[in-house]
Amino acid sequence: MEAIANTRVVRPPLQGLATFGSTSVRYYLVTEPSYRDLDAPQDGHEESVVREGVVRAERPRVVTPYYLLRHEGFGDNADRYLQRLAEEVGPDHPGLMYHYKNEGAETAVVSGTVDEVTRKIVDRLDRERKPLEAVITGSDDLWDLSLMKFIYELTTQSAQTNVSEMRAQGLLRTEGGVPMDGRLRIERMLEEARRGQREPRDVHREIERWGLFEEYQDRFFALFR
Repeated sequence: MEAIANTRVVRPPLQGLATFGSTSVRYYLVTEPSYRDLDAPQDGHEESVVREGVVRAERPRVVTPYYLLRHEGFGDNADRYLQRLAEEVGPDHPGLMYHYKNEGAETAVVSGTVDEVTRKIVDRLDRERKPLEAVITGSDDLWDLSLMKFIYELTTQSAQTNVSEMRAQGLLRTEGGVPMDGRLRIERMLEEARRGQREPRDVHREIERWGLFEEYQDRFFALFR
């Protein structure tokens, strides 16, 4: 909790997450080195740790509690939460699921205090007008929590726009308990598998998660002819 409370997004990205495509955000996470208290410099020379990496966000996907309950990888606590959510809002109520991947995270130790180093990076990004780059200060030992807080805030700020744009395209409308976005995803995956660009087992897994195998089985089996 202390690490999260001490995390600050000094320069957020100037753009939110894209609704109909993937988004790559480069981040600079600046921290005081964890060894500072153990080996304090005698000459007053300050150092900071800069972690630089890229967070890639896939296109937001429309899902339902029913879909998530059939999704592998969730633990018992998540399953209980989803069961309760399904009871409260209905198993077919649409929502957005975001998926992220952290890449890079190169680490460098540089001269200067956290404030000095942060200010230099922010000034450079502002001069270069970088719209999808962020600067964060946080905890050295728990830097991944600082990064997660940044991702959470970015998602929260983007979600309202993403939902509005998807609703305008009719992608939140459900048919037979399945949002239009889910059906279009299955169609795309079937076509990719037909062209050899996707494994059929991935298509089968997606169809099963929506409980639509009977509806799509003929087209699925046609992939093997």
